[in-house]
Amino acid sequence: MKGRSHLGKGLDALIPSVDDTVVSDTVTELDVALIEPNPFQPRIVFGEESFEDLKRSIEEKGIIQPILVRPIDGNRYQVVAGERRLRAAIALGIKQIPTYLKDIRTDEEMLEIALIENVQREDFNPIDLGKGYQRLIDECGLTQEEVAKKIGKDRTTVSNLIRLLKLPEKIQESLRYGEIKEGHARALLGTSNAQAQETIWRKAVKESLSVRNVEQLVRKSQNKDKAAGARKLASRKSALLTKKESKLREKLGTQVKIRTRKGGGTIEVAFYSAEDLERLMDIFEGIKL
Repeated sequence: MKGRSHLGKGLDALIPSVDDTVVSDTVTELDVALIEPNPFQPRIVFGEESFEDLKRSIEEKGIIQPILVRPIDGNRYQVVAGERRLRAAIALGIKQIPTYLKDIRTDEEMLEIALIENVQREDFNPIDLGKGYQRLIDECGLTQEEVAKKIGKDRTTVSNLIRLLKLPEKIQESLRYGEIKEGHARALLGTSNAQAQETIWRKAVKESLSVRNVEQLVRKSQNKDKAAGARKLASRKSALLTKKESKLREKLGTQVKIRTRKGGGTIEVAFYSAEDLERLMDIFEGIKL
């Protein structure tokens, strides 16, 4: 992928410098009407409160940090970094915005830069972070280890956030919008039973449960599942033994009981007279071993 060596530096790769990938290392004022949003924007949720804070800051002090864009066909541009600033400028009716231009020639490079720039921000919610990491893996061909290195995190952090994507969509949305914390979500991963996860999640939201409370409920659910599984297994074994007993009774013409114990068991064959015993012995002796 073109530009990979620059991308390995994380956000440093986004700071314009005098090299062959920078169209202009000076600030250029561009009409906002000429700038398109980033089609690879990994951020799904833009916090309303923080967005309003950004608008107030721009109203008071202007746009201090230029956004980064790439030129595309038809004398138009796409945002690489700074989409919130562009959205705020449009909302405020600002016609021009300070920009740096960077020559990003492939969509793959655009995606990687956009993801890395976004996932390094502290205000990113855990679900969008996890989705961003997963996209770097799926669409940019990176490993979890490589993702961790690029964003300056350890691999465990990356892995834990990606695991959150295994939760039901309702729970992911709840975490995305702050109804529950990441600790609650990670505790829910303690069970793979989606129905149990949703039941515990609803209780956690309704009763404002702590992470420890959720962990306790998950453990109880696991114990319940194990007990139910043991009963189901015992039932299956019982049905199987009953079938085998029936088959032996039919073959031997008498009552048969199969009793199991750890590592083995016994087969009890009933006889009701000396003649009955002799009959059974004839059957057993006729069995070819």
